Amino acid sequence: MANAFSNSTGVAPQGVSINDSRRIYNFGERVAELAPQQSPFFVYLSKVAKESTDDPVFKFLEQRHQWQRRNFKVETDGAVYAKDATNVAYDLTCDYDKYGNSVTSAAPLFILVGQVLRIAGKAVKVTAVTPGNGVAATYDASDANTHTGIVGTALEAIAETDIESGAKGQVIGSAWGEGTNDPDGWKDEMYSREGYCQIFKTAIQLFSGTALATRYRGRPDEYRRVWADKLMEHKMDIEHAMLFGVGSSNESGSGPVRYTHGMVPYTEANGKVMNFDYSSSTYDDFLDQMQVFFAPETGNSGDKLVLTSRKILAWLQKLSASTGGFLKNTVGGSSQYNLDVQNIQGQFGHSVTKINTIFGNLHFVAEPLFRNQDEDIALAIDLANVKYRPLAGNGVSRDTHIMTNIQNNNVDGRKDMVLTEAGLEISLPETHAIMKFVP
Repeated sequence: MANAFSNSTGVAPQGVSINDSRRIYNFGERVAELAPQQSPFFVYLSKVAKESTDDPVFKFLEQRHQWQRRNFKVETDGAVYAKDATNVAYDLTCDYDKYGNSVTSAAPLFILVGQVLRIAGKAVKVTAVTPGNGVAATYDASDANTHTGIVGTALEAIAETDIESGAKGQVIGSAWGEGTNDPDGWKDEMYSREGYCQIFKTAIQLFSGTALATRYRGRPDEYRRVWADKLMEHKMDIEHAMLFGVGSSNESGSGPVRYTHGMVPYTEANGKVMNFDYSSSTYDDFLDQMQVFFAPETGNSGDKLVLTSRKILAWLQKLSASTGGFLKNTVGGSSQYNLDVQNIQGQFGHSVTKINTIFGNLHFVAEPLFRNQDEDIALAIDLANVKYRPLAGNGVSRDTHIMTNIQNNNVDGRKDMVLTEAGLEISLPETHAIMKFVP
């Protein structure tokens, strides 16, 4: 696309022309098609995960369905529970808050009178709930945010040795008598996050009228040659920011300067981090990590786009016994009988190495920007939970477009600029992961 130009003003058979005066050309859908192998993330975002926003600071909500979990554990401090002939009492806590975010300790607010719990294989019918006040014989919890006390009727014989400190439990339904009153209710909460549209500008330096009329060696039209490079530069700026940016909004003299979130630092801070070893990691190691990573209760889809360095991609293909590699390490062990690795052609022009696990699929694609300090990482992205958000509202789109003839009217020359205002929305960060490889 960058090498296609019209022969006359206003004629653009391929949708793009820079030979016109005072026009703004929107080609946000087309800029991703420039050398897709050089910017795979931006290509996937533009093709399958694009949704405009009408505010440069966009807020979005995350919903984690706690009904898929409703699991807890028995508090481990002191005596685990008190009991008499018919009732048992527990202090309970869980490891996620009301939004479904993983935390060290939180109150299991979903436990209500009338529910049936299964604790260490034993069934208990809840008859009383005391948030923030432990009811076990030797423990008194004062923090309503981390503990819930319950009293229940044991539906099975429970001895002192049946329930140990740290025993895990799960809500398994409710049971009510005929003609009883309505039960209490509970709800999970939606978690709010914030993203920012960053303004990207790439200008071609001023070309004098003389330079525009001069025929050069190599590429005769120097103006068009430089324009092709500037379009690529602009696209690569966006690719860098979407991968490595640190989201923030700062005030400046002329107005706020916003920075989009980037997948690598955001995932490292809020998502999952997996560690692998070049010399010994096998398919079994991937399988062990994937059974947690692809857990359906965290909102995962069954496929991940994995952007990776050429170094890791080469390691995945190696069979040589002298150099080591994923295939060599795997085929040498028992996991060879379960190995399912395919090299396929991606739909957007990329070569893809697909590793199939019983829990989900990993689609490895080479990311040229993962080099130097980032050559030992791979980024696993759940495309269902990431969006490219260009700013568009009131009939005005700030998606990638060309602004022509931005020089002063009294200048004998021409200057143009490419502008994009867009940001990255990253939701459910636990569905994304950084894979770190060490020698």
